[in-house]
Amino acid sequence: MARKQHGGDRGARKPGTPGPVSRWMQQTMNARMNRKIRRGRGKFMGMDVLILNTVGRRSGQPRQTPVAWFSDTDDARLIVASGGGSQNPDWYANLMAHPEQASIELPGRDAVGVTPHRLDGADRDEAWQRIAAAQPRLAKYQSKSDRVYPVIRLTPR
Repeated sequence: MARKQHGGDRGARKPGTPGPVSRWMQQTMNARMNRKIRRGRGKFMGMDVLILNTVGRRSGQPRQTPVAWFSDTDDARLIVASGGGSQNPDWYANLMAHPEQASIELPGRDAVGVTPHRLDGADRDEAWQRIAAAQPRLAKYQSKSDRVYPVIRLTPR
């Protein structure tokens, strides 16, 4: 007997998105990385990492995600929405839905409010070139993706 599939099932997921085991593993690893960052150790696979604090776009609950960052002008930092498979990662959707509630935590420091700005056109291209030169693995991931990774500038408020 064939199982009946329902597109609206609560457990159903969109193609190209992680399943429950992958999501659990990601949450476990994120929590571990957040603890390391708060203790002053902000490196992962040769990249500088910060904690991005957002609010869930649907739940309204606080979210904390470790994200690689790259230096930009003055105190601004650049981040790339490179995870999430064929879709942008959840943290990106949360950040764009509630930008006024965003903050970052650098290793061993308190949270600082930031204003996110998605870069487009020549600004994105210039920033992407610097990011790809600093971390060629991101360029490799981008070349295998069907979507263009968003690059976001985080400026302290």
